[in-house]
Amino acid sequence: MKFNISNPTSGQQKLLEIDDDRKIRQFYDRRMGQEINGDVIGEEYNGYVFRLTGGNDKQGFPMKQGILINGRTRILFRKPGKCYWKKRTGGRRRRAVRGAIYGPDLAVINLRILKKGDADIEKLTDAENPNRLGPKRANNIRKMFGLRKVDDVRKYVVARSITKGDKTFYKAPKIQRLVTERRIRRKKLDKRNKQDRYKAGKVALENYEKLLSQVAKDKKAAKDAAKKEAAKEAVAK
Repeated sequence: MKFNISNPTSGQQKLLEIDDDRKIRQFYDRRMGQEINGDVIGEEYNGYVFRLTGGNDKQGFPMKQGILINGRTRILFRKPGKCYWKKRTGGRRRRAVRGAIYGPDLAVINLRILKKGDADIEKLTDAENPNRLGPKRANNIRKMFGLRKVDDVRKYVVARSITKGDKTFYKAPKIQRLVTERRIRRKKLDKRNKQDRYKAGKVALENYEKLLSQVAKDKKAAKDAAKKEAAKEAVAK
């Protein structure tokens, strides 16, 4: 069975393949999210504490949290998430997923390091592997660096260097949901234009109603005048 161990602190990852049944049985009947000591894998992992984060069975179906069975089942999904992505509103789909209880039918078990042990592990804790890309959204950048609202997040964007020949240039993502002074001025201008359009429309409606009233009065006056002329002609005859 394969064990995929990740270290979120250093960003490294290591894949082990263990064939010893005595070590593999230590994971049976456990649930996703539980903690396990690292010495069950080997002596070099003494002092380490792992968290069970999931796995795949031999056919590639992933484990899903909250399904308390030791095997595969078919679940009717309504909301998008792991194992299902909804393409249209109101859609439902029945998908096959693996339960959250570990058993012998698994091919890969995923582990995450919670506590580092006494010794360093090669390709897992002996080096730093920083993220190549950083966050793009303004609030996520503030959260990552602990910035205030008044701080300029444009100075903290993670840029990566690209070297082509003798030239080196930097590439950074466009910040999403960034509120600048230009954006505030534009919003104020849009709001003012909207209010001006509302006032202009209101005045135009009043003028139009006055015009309709005047036209109706003119028609009525012309009709009354025509009736009087007709009455005069009838009397003269």
